[in-house]
Amino acid sequence: QVELVESGGGLAQTGGSLRLSCVASRSFDTIRAVGWYRQAPGKQRELVAVTLRGGTTNYSDSVKGRFTISRYTAKNTVYLQMNSLKPEDTAVYYCNSDYLGSIYWGQGTQVTVSS
Repeated sequence: QVELVESGGGLAQTGGSLRLSCVASRSFDTIRAVGWYRQAPGKQRELVAVTLRGGTTNYSDSVKGRFTISRYTAKNTVYLQMNSLKPEDTAVYYCNSDYLGSIYWGQGTQVTVSS
């Protein structure tokens, strides 16, 4: 089992930045993938970015070039640096991990971008 705790959400203005953190209860050496998803009101949850155990990262087209996912292995933490924020980035952001074939979710953190 993996417990994930997100933090760092809040209110930002258009063009601003926020950094989200996801702390896992297990070492990332044992977790195949860690990702950030988001869900806006009335919309389906969507993948934002993912980092794989080997170091590969992938991003959705909507955030490519603006968001950066990174991991700090020593602290079992994955970050999502969000720059050039837009109102359409407003959503609840969830951390997600794939551990031994099972998927785990954090509780989510709200990001609101004002225009």
